[in-house]
Amino acid sequence: LAPEAENPTNPMCLIENNPKEQLRVNQEALKILQSIQQPVVVVAIVGLYRTGKSYLMNKLAGKKKGFSLGATIQAQTMGIWMWCLPHPKKPDHTLVLLDTEGLGDVEKSNTANDSWIFALSILLSSTFVYNSMGTIDQYALEKLQYVTELTKRIKVKSTPPKDSEGEEEDSSDFLRFFPAFVWAVRDFSLLLKLNGKPITEDEYLENALKRKKGTEKKLDLAKKCIRQYFPSRKCFVFDRPASRRALEELEDLPESKLNPDFLEQVQHFCSYIHEQAQAKVIQGGHTVTGTSLGHLVVTYVDAICSGSIPCIENAVVALAQIENTAAVHEAITYYEAEMGKHLKLPTETIEELLEAHAQYEKEAIKVFLARAFKDVNHEYQKELGTQLHAKLLEFCSRNEQASSDRCQAVLTQLFQDLEEEIGKGSYSVAGGYQRFLDDQKEKVDQYYLVPGKGLMASQALQDFLKSKEAAAQSILQADRTLTDKQKEVEGEPQFIASAREAELHEKMKDEAVRRAQQQEKSFEEHKRQLETKMEEDRRKLLAEHEMVMNAKLQEQRRLQEEGFNREVNRLQGEIQRLHSAMSEQSSGGPGFCVIL
Repeated sequence: LAPEAENPTNPMCLIENNPKEQLRVNQEALKILQSIQQPVVVVAIVGLYRTGKSYLMNKLAGKKKGFSLGATIQAQTMGIWMWCLPHPKKPDHTLVLLDTEGLGDVEKSNTANDSWIFALSILLSSTFVYNSMGTIDQYALEKLQYVTELTKRIKVKSTPPKDSEGEEEDSSDFLRFFPAFVWAVRDFSLLLKLNGKPITEDEYLENALKRKKGTEKKLDLAKKCIRQYFPSRKCFVFDRPASRRALEELEDLPESKLNPDFLEQVQHFCSYIHEQAQAKVIQGGHTVTGTSLGHLVVTYVDAICSGSIPCIENAVVALAQIENTAAVHEAITYYEAEMGKHLKLPTETIEELLEAHAQYEKEAIKVFLARAFKDVNHEYQKELGTQLHAKLLEFCSRNEQASSDRCQAVLTQLFQDLEEEIGKGSYSVAGGYQRFLDDQKEKVDQYYLVPGKGLMASQALQDFLKSKEAAAQSILQADRTLTDKQKEVEGEPQFIASAREAELHEKMKDEAVRRAQQQEKSFEEHKRQLETKMEEDRRKLLAEHEMVMNAKLQEQRRLQEEGFNREVNRLQGEIQRLHSAMSEQSSGGPGFCVIL
């Protein structure tokens, strides 16, 4: 967390759902969220009102109080509330808890927003907790009608495939982007047994999601959607925490007054979420920070308020533009800071500056690639390359100026007494010219011995001596001991020897060659790091494909057992397409080219 946002003492409303108004993002909460530059593990909880959602979230926060509980039939939470805390198990991660208003509250004037609250919870979370009461039965599944409406509330792609067959075509894409699904069953009073044998909570859930031919369409559709859309499913059951009367004081009730089995179940739930819930990622395995999560919040809520359906692909593209622009800025800022901190100007040689540039350019590219994603045609990396080259030229210019300033100061100080002698006319006498030459040579020799002048030392000396030619000519003409022929010979421009000019010319040529070589090295470094990044992205994409493939194969087996042959055939087609995509990715896919 950024210092100003560290450990907010209380939860804040992130998305407001006010009576007779559209959903609205709370700017103060958004500011806190966007100040978090760490990866975020986002846990959202939804369910019918008055089912104890907030109590579980407070336990995940490690607090007795935080999200409002309330013990009456009136709902307490309106909209989506946020609590950002340091993650208890994952260093350098932030735990973002999202508590939502209860679904199905008849007193709400904005009941139409229930579906949007449900959809936003899925879009924003990495782990989605559905909280219900009693058992997972027909009634509980009917209350999950919101999951059957997801294809009407969320789009994965901006344009559906041409061979779209309606509701079915999005299942693979939803599977890629949806969070892990956890069903929390409260006040559970049954024995976990099936056909007389003990079963686990997860087995209880999967058995409840078994489909049967002839089942009412609404009930079957809820099971079908949960199985198709959520790649990971987990179940927890909880005993009643205390007597009904005691529930009115649940926040203040000491643990000694609570059901020990309930406390153990809550601890098991919290341990699982803390240890297993993953950081939120988006397309291509890119990890989401609080900053980028805040951008997603704004994008999705704006889409809803404009009457559109939130589109994951559009949101990711918009986020990529924001993040890639920020990545360029962050990389350049890093480069400037490191160069300014470690490079002492002026440098004695151009190599010293170019070596520093190469080191911090390499690190700046790492900074950029760590944040950038979906950089189509590498446009943002090209921009980074352009800006880094411009910064190199800027540092070269500053280095030359620092050297020139240092040399000028040294020359001014060294030649001060000589200037005074010229001003007094000390050299405008017989033999004065030779004495002037000797004194000037002595100063030049002293100048060469002064350290830290930088790479403009020769150029600065040459320019300085040029500026003194008029005074030298005046002294020469005043020296009465020389004949006119001697004055003519002595007066030839000997202070700027052709050898020195040639040396300066060669030095400038050498520096130009070294800069060109450095630009070529920069190109190769960009290319090398990009290749590494693309290979990493390819592995992530393959892992994503494998996850979807395994989920599809598992679902296909279940459908075969349940006798849904048409759906089995449809899944087989999807599996074949996934195989083709994985084969293409495994072979490395099409090549690429970096142009800086």
